[in-house]
Amino acid sequence: MDLIPAIDLIEGKVVRLAQGDYDQKTIYSSNPLEVAKAFEDHGIRRLHVVDLEGAKGGGIVNLETLETLARNTVLIIDFGGGIKKEEDLRQAFDAGARYVTVGSIAVTEPALVKEWIQRFGSDRLILGADSKGGIIRTHGWLKESGLDVQSFIESYLHEGLDTVICTDIAKDGMLSGPSYELYGKLLGAMPSLKLIASGGVSSIRDLERLRDLGMDGAIIGRALYEGTITLDELARCNG
Repeated sequence: MDLIPAIDLIEGKVVRLAQGDYDQKTIYSSNPLEVAKAFEDHGIRRLHVVDLEGAKGGGIVNLETLETLARNTVLIIDFGGGIKKEEDLRQAFDAGARYVTVGSIAVTEPALVKEWIQRFGSDRLILGADSKGGIIRTHGWLKESGLDVQSFIESYLHEGLDTVICTDIAKDGMLSGPSYELYGKLLGAMPSLKLIASGGVSSIRDLERLRDLGMDGAIIGRALYEGTITLDELARCNG
């Protein structure tokens, strides 16, 4: 299972939100590169970068920060937030993202995303399935789509997009434990799914349980910044 630290960006700063609430923002660092290098120094291979301003806006906002992280580390970066059109997708790849996560656009313009799967390859795209109460939310989690999370994922699995970052918004930033029940249900229904957990990880034990569940990866955010998981612990678990 891949262990993937998160860097969420607002105005070029490393932040975390509580349950996706932009009014409950904590700033952890004004130097994302310094944070990323600390991850790299502890043997971490992957990094999850989210442009929170882009997610609720009209396009990528923190592109320069993405480029700085990609140019100055060897981390494998997956990037999301602000992917509204093909130009955004190309910009993210050109800036150094290995993978790009498509979330809101996959809800609002599925035909376009399915074209991207054919053009760029399913191995370069990750589906972002962010839900609350089992219903997909979009635009920085501010809008409810009415789509059931399982049905949404299945529609893209049929198109060959099999890697999914699934966030239970109610768990995100709360250090209350991941959404084991939701993940177990999804994996039971779709055994071929490569599912990456996001939201609620608070301890090494959480990561062990996710691994036992059969998750492909887990994103760790606030737990690292608050110190409930240390980088040394993460490095040992990663090894």
